[in-house]
Order: sequence, then structure tokens, then C-alpha cells
Amino acid sequence: MPVFTYRGTNRMGVKVQGERESDSKAALAAALRRENINVSKLSEKGKEFNIPTFGGGVDAKELAIFTRQFSVMIDAGLPLVQCLEILAGQQENKTFQKVLNGVRGSVEGGATLSSSMKQHEKVFDPLYYNMVEAGETGGILDTILQRLSTYIEKNVKLKRAVKSAMIYPVSVLGIAAAVITLLLWKVVPIFVTLFNGLDVDLPLPTRIVIGLSNFVGSYYGLMLLVFFIGSGFAVKFWYGTPQGRFTIDALLLKAPVVGTVLRKIAVARFTRTLGTLISSGVPILEGLDITARTSGNAVIERAIAATRKAVEAGRSLVEPLKETDAFPGMVTQMIGVGEQTGAMDAMLQKIADFYEDEVDAAVKDMLTAIEPIMIVVLGVVVGGVVISMYLPLFSLIAKLAGH
Repeated sequence: MPVFTYRGTNRMGVKVQGERESDSKAALAAALRRENINVSKLSEKGKEFNIPTFGGGVDAKELAIFTRQFSVMIDAGLPLVQCLEILAGQQENKTFQKVLNGVRGSVEGGATLSSSMKQHEKVFDPLYYNMVEAGETGGILDTILQRLSTYIEKNVKLKRAVKSAMIYPVSVLGIAAAVITLLLWKVVPIFVTLFNGLDVDLPLPTRIVIGLSNFVGSYYGLMLLVFFIGSGFAVKFWYGTPQGRFTIDALLLKAPVVGTVLRKIAVARFTRTLGTLISSGVPILEGLDITARTSGNAVIERAIAATRKAVEAGRSLVEPLKETDAFPGMVTQMIGVGEQTGAMDAMLQKIADFYEDEVDAAVKDMLTAIEPIMIVVLGVVVGGVVISMYLPLFSLIAKLAGH
């Protein structure tokens, strides 16, 4: 009889794990459910390895659609288990379908929806299941799900704006690098062979291009490529450390043009997340903790964490936010007004709307400015290489014409 390892939580929410013999995985899952154990992981011993699914295998757009449909079903009065069963059945994404079936199984076993979602943190992040918990506690789950779907949709829009700002310059630079490398590696040597058979003095630009071509085609060129790739991996590894992430994020925020856009994105995300959490009934301290972890920038995360400590010590929200110097003065002023009038959630949502529009405008302006610059740079570099190769031929033609 095979042995299975399991992990989960009991009725009291305490984590449990162990090993048991069973005829099948399904039989053991049913037995554990009868014992009021919500299983989060169950696998045959010795066969625990699974291919990792990066990012949970569920993108934000799929999660937004699910949340919107879920809120409509709950609002229509359908039972929770039936909603999950219907939504799981119509999911094309097999990973998401498996997760929803797992959540449905936990709910059927007597667990709350939020605790069931908490077992799948790769799909449902802390913000998601904490808001669901607030909705369950307050009896307004349908309203909370509507707010969540709106939040996710706006977050998707924000990410799309960032990607559109990055894709164009990166793709143009990549194409330019590939074209120049191909010219230096394959085309220039053909001209060099031609020049070697002619009695002509090579001008300085031509000699420079030939030198670059020799470098690209040599062992040193390969070493330089390996160095750049290695440096990329080293920076990525360093960014995975707390100090590296903070240093790089701080440098990015100080970068000209890009830094301004990134700060606006961080402000929009912070205000949208905190505003959504507060309006959903999540306590301010827990909301700040979740917002810090989902900020996407180490500098902003540290500033929010410092603000949370100050609020926990009995201070207001606006003063410690000002002291961090991470947020523009207008943001802290509007938060202060919201704090005084008791309309903090509405004020935060208005700030988020304003800064999301600012991000859209900044991205469009940046693309408008970058496009002609990139075209000119690409034309000058590629055109310069081609012209430098034809200069000796022009000299030769001039000599022949003189004779």
C-alpha cells in the first residue's frame, strides 16, 4: 500500500502534516476531510517533485474575470460551493481550475472561503484573501468581490502602461544591437577582403569599423558577450537580496524621466491598494502591512513599514508619511484632509485615479520623445557603419577619375 505525505490545517486553523498509508490519493483526501483537516498539499512519498508553475500559473486578467463573475453569482444568491463549482468547470486554465476545485473542497469541509484561498497564496495574494475575510465577517462578500475585481482591472491597466513604456525602446535597442553585430561579424569582413586587394588608403572611420569587426569576430568579442550575460545574472541575483533590491530600486527612482514615472506608479499602487482595503473594512495597521508587501518597490515598502510602526505607536498617518520623503507633498496633504474629514478611503481612491491618469500621460509623452531619438540613433549608427565601408571606394573612384 502506497504511503502519502499531507499538509493542511485543522478546524482550529492549526497547521498539521504527516504520513499515512492509503489505497489512493482520493481515498486519503476523503478520510482527512472527515477528520476536518483542510488539505493544502497531498502527494505520494518519493514522488513529491512537481514542475513549478511560476506566478501561480494564473495571470491577473484571469483573476479579475473570475472575481467579477464570482461577485455577480454571490449577488444573485447562489450558494458559495455551487459558485466555485460552476466557475471551476468553465475555466480553460487547468492550473486555475485545480486551485478552484481545491478551494471548493476546503469550503465543503467546513473552512471559510478566505482560509481556503490562503492555502493558494501563489494565486490569491494577502490582499485578496484579507479582503475576502473582511467581506465574510461583514456579510458583504459580493460588494468586496466587486471592489477586488475593479482593483485588479485597474492594476492590470497600470502594468500594461508600464510594459508599453518599456517594450518599444528595449525592442528597438535589441534590433539595433543585432543588426550592428551582424554587419560587423558578416558584412564588414567581405569589404576587408576587397580592400586588401586594392591599393587604397583606409580613412579613420573605416579603420575603426574594421577594428570593431575584428574584435566582434575574435575570442575577445565572445568573452565580452559572456561578461555581459554574466553581469546580467549577477545583477538579477543581487536584486534578489534585500540590500540589492533596495539599492537598485532607489537608483531607479532617482533616474531621470524613468524615475518620475516609477514614483507615480508606486503612489498610484499604494493609494489604490490602501484605499480598497480601508473601504472593505480591513484595519489600518493590517492594510498598511499588506500595502507594503504589494508595493513593488523596496524604497516605498520601507517607507510604508516605517509609517505603520508610527501609526501603531499612536501617531496619525499623514505625519510619518511626510517624514519618509517617499511621497509627493500633494499626496500627503490630500491624505491629511481625508484623515481629518473621515473620508480616507474616498480620498485615497481619488489620488489613485489622478496618478493613474498621470502615468498614462507620462508614458505617452515618454514614447513620443523616445521614438524620434531611437530612430535617429539607429540611423546614425547603422548608416555610419555602411558609409565608413564605402568611403575607401569613393576615394578609389576619385583617383581613377583623376587619371
